Amino acid sequence: MPTSPRHAQEGAVLIVVLILLLVLTLLGLASLRGTVMEERMTANLRDRGLGFQAAEAALREAEARILANGHAGFPAAGAGGCNGPLCDTPDGIQADRWWNAAAAYWTNANAGVGNIAIRPQYFVEYMGEAPSWPKCDSEIPVHPLCLKPRYRVSARSSADDRATVILQSNFAGP
Repeated sequence: MPTSPRHAQEGAVLIVVLILLLVLTLLGLASLRGTVMEERMTANLRDRGLGFQAAEAALREAEARILANGHAGFPAAGAGGCNGPLCDTPDGIQADRWWNAAAAYWTNANAGVGNIAIRPQYFVEYMGEAPSWPKCDSEIPVHPLCLKPRYRVSARSSADDRATVILQSNFAGP
Protein backbone atom coordinates (compact mmCIF):
# COMPACT_ATOMS: atom_id res chain seq x y z
CA MET A 1 0.00 0.00 0.00
CA PRO A 2 1.48 3.31 -1.01
CA THR A 3 1.82 5.98 1.62
CA SER A 4 1.89 9.67 0.97
CA PRO A 5 4.17 12.02 2.79
CA ARG A 6 2.64 14.42 5.32
CA HIS A 7 3.53 17.50 3.39
CA ALA A 8 1.39 16.34 0.42
CA GLN A 9 -1.90 16.40 2.42
CA GLU A 10 -4.12 19.43 1.74
CA GLY A 11 -6.64 19.24 4.70
CA ALA A 12 -9.73 18.55 2.56
CA VAL A 13 -11.23 16.24 5.19
CA LEU A 14 -11.17 19.01 7.79
CA ILE A 15 -13.03 21.41 5.50
CA VAL A 16 -15.68 18.78 4.62
CA VAL A 17 -16.23 17.95 8.28
CA LEU A 18 -16.57 21.65 9.21
CA ILE A 19 -19.13 22.21 6.43
CA LEU A 20 -21.14 19.17 7.56
CA LEU A 21 -21.03 20.42 11.14
CA LEU A 22 -22.31 23.83 10.01
CA VAL A 23 -25.19 22.23 8.04
CA LEU A 24 -26.19 20.05 11.01
CA THR A 25 -26.12 23.10 13.33
CA LEU A 26 -28.42 25.03 10.96
CA LEU A 27 -30.82 22.06 10.76
CA GLY A 28 -30.88 21.80 14.56
CA LEU A 29 -31.64 25.53 14.94
CA ALA A 30 -34.43 25.35 12.35
CA SER A 31 -36.10 22.40 14.10
CA LEU A 32 -35.78 24.16 17.47
CA ARG A 33 -37.46 27.27 16.05
CA GLY A 34 -40.32 25.13 14.70
CA THR A 35 -40.74 23.42 18.06
CA VAL A 36 -40.95 26.76 19.90
CA MET A 37 -43.59 27.97 17.41
CA GLU A 38 -45.65 24.79 17.90
CA GLU A 39 -45.45 25.23 21.66
CA ARG A 40 -46.76 28.79 21.38
CA MET A 41 -49.59 27.67 19.11
CA THR A 42 -50.56 24.93 21.56
CA ALA A 43 -50.56 27.37 24.48
CA ASN A 44 -52.75 29.80 22.51
CA LEU A 45 -55.18 27.01 21.62
CA ARG A 46 -55.40 25.99 25.29
CA ASP A 47 -55.97 29.59 26.43
CA ARG A 48 -58.67 30.05 23.82
CA GLY A 49 -60.39 26.83 24.88
CA LEU A 50 -60.36 27.86 28.55
CA GLY A 51 -61.62 31.33 27.62
CA PHE A 52 -64.43 29.84 25.56
CA GLN A 53 -65.50 27.59 28.43
CA ALA A 54 -65.44 30.51 30.87
CA ALA A 55 -67.51 32.73 28.53
CA GLU A 56 -69.95 29.87 27.96
CA ALA A 57 -70.37 29.49 31.73
CA ALA A 58 -71.12 33.23 32.00
CA LEU A 59 -73.75 32.94 29.22
CA ARG A 60 -75.48 30.10 31.05
CA GLU A 61 -75.42 32.04 34.33
CA ALA A 62 -77.05 35.07 32.68
CA GLU A 63 -79.70 32.90 31.01
CA ALA A 64 -80.48 31.25 34.34
CA ARG A 65 -80.85 34.73 35.88
CA ILE A 66 -83.39 35.65 33.19
CA LEU A 67 -85.33 32.42 33.74
CA ALA A 68 -85.40 33.00 37.49
CA ASN A 69 -86.30 36.72 37.49
CA GLY A 70 -87.88 37.39 34.10
CA HIS A 71 -87.88 41.08 33.22
CA ALA A 72 -87.53 42.22 36.84
CA GLY A 73 -84.66 44.65 37.35
CA PHE A 74 -84.43 45.89 33.76
CA PRO A 75 -84.58 49.66 33.18
CA ALA A 76 -87.87 51.13 31.99
CA ALA A 77 -88.54 50.72 28.27
CA GLY A 78 -87.00 53.57 26.29
CA ALA A 79 -84.66 54.61 29.10
CA GLY A 80 -81.68 53.48 27.05
CA GLY A 81 -79.50 52.77 30.06
CA CYS A 82 -78.38 49.86 32.15
CA ASN A 83 -79.16 48.74 35.67
CA GLY A 84 -76.09 46.69 36.55
CA PRO A 85 -75.84 43.91 33.95
CA LEU A 86 -79.43 44.45 32.75
CA CYS A 87 -79.74 46.90 29.86
CA ASP A 88 -82.65 48.39 27.95
CA THR A 89 -83.12 47.88 24.21
CA PRO A 90 -80.09 49.31 22.41
CA ASP A 91 -80.63 52.26 20.12
CA GLY A 92 -78.54 53.23 17.10
CA ILE A 93 -75.79 54.75 19.25
CA GLN A 94 -75.57 51.83 21.67
CA ALA A 95 -76.12 49.03 19.16
CA ASP A 96 -72.76 47.40 19.91
CA ARG A 97 -72.41 47.79 23.67
CA TRP A 98 -70.21 44.72 23.82
CA TRP A 99 -67.35 46.64 22.12
CA ASN A 100 -67.02 48.87 25.19
CA ALA A 101 -64.68 46.80 27.38
CA ALA A 102 -64.51 49.42 30.16
CA ALA A 103 -68.27 49.89 30.62
CA ALA A 104 -69.74 49.47 34.09
CA TYR A 105 -72.50 47.09 32.96
CA TRP A 106 -70.05 44.20 32.48
CA THR A 107 -70.65 42.07 35.59
CA ASN A 108 -68.43 39.32 36.94
CA ALA A 109 -69.98 35.90 36.68
CA ASN A 110 -69.98 33.54 39.63
CA ALA A 111 -69.53 30.57 37.33
CA GLY A 112 -67.00 28.05 38.54
CA VAL A 113 -64.17 27.91 36.02
CA GLY A 114 -61.63 26.14 38.20
CA ASN A 115 -58.35 27.71 39.24
CA ILE A 116 -57.64 29.57 36.01
CA ALA A 117 -56.95 33.30 36.03
CA ILE A 118 -59.83 34.10 33.67
CA ARG A 119 -62.79 35.95 35.16
CA PRO A 120 -65.85 35.72 32.87
CA GLN A 121 -68.23 38.69 32.64
CA TYR A 122 -71.66 39.23 31.09
CA PHE A 123 -74.52 41.65 30.52
CA VAL A 124 -78.06 41.24 29.16
CA GLU A 125 -79.98 43.48 26.74
CA TYR A 126 -83.75 43.43 26.35
CA MET A 127 -84.48 43.19 22.63
CA GLY A 128 -88.30 43.50 22.71
CA GLU A 129 -90.95 40.89 22.07
CA ALA A 130 -90.90 38.43 19.18
CA PRO A 131 -93.15 35.61 17.96
CA SER A 132 -92.70 32.24 19.62
CA TRP A 133 -93.64 30.39 16.45
CA PRO A 134 -93.75 31.50 12.81
CA LYS A 135 -96.50 33.97 11.86
CA CYS A 136 -98.34 33.69 15.18
CA ASP A 137 -98.39 37.48 15.39
CA SER A 138 -100.36 37.71 12.14
CA GLU A 139 -103.26 35.65 13.52
CA ILE A 140 -106.38 37.48 14.63
CA PRO A 141 -106.74 37.45 17.57
CA VAL A 142 -103.10 37.06 18.56
CA HIS A 143 -102.60 34.01 20.74
CA PRO A 144 -101.68 34.98 24.34
CA LEU A 145 -98.52 32.83 24.27
CA CYS A 146 -97.43 34.13 20.87
CA LEU A 147 -95.18 37.01 21.87
CA LYS A 148 -92.29 36.34 24.25
CA PRO A 149 -89.57 38.69 25.46
CA ARG A 150 -86.20 38.28 23.75
CA TYR A 151 -82.84 39.02 25.26
CA ARG A 152 -79.32 39.29 23.88
CA VAL A 153 -76.75 37.95 26.32
CA SER A 154 -73.12 38.99 25.80
CA ALA A 155 -70.33 37.25 27.69
CA ARG A 156 -66.57 37.60 27.58
CA SER A 157 -63.53 36.15 29.21
CA SER A 158 -60.00 37.44 28.97
CA ALA A 159 -56.71 37.14 30.74
CA ASP A 160 -53.86 39.65 30.55
CA ASP A 161 -51.91 39.27 27.30
CA ARG A 162 -53.86 36.14 26.47
CA ALA A 163 -56.80 35.13 24.30
CA THR A 164 -60.03 37.11 24.66
CA VAL A 165 -63.30 35.37 23.83
CA ILE A 166 -66.65 37.15 23.36
CA LEU A 167 -69.85 35.12 22.93
CA GLN A 168 -73.43 36.21 22.38
CA SER A 169 -76.71 34.35 22.47
CA ASN A 170 -80.28 35.32 21.73
CA PHE A 171 -82.53 34.02 24.46
CA ALA A 172 -86.31 33.76 24.74
CA GLY A 173 -87.51 34.68 28.19
CA PRO A 174 -90.32 33.14 30.19
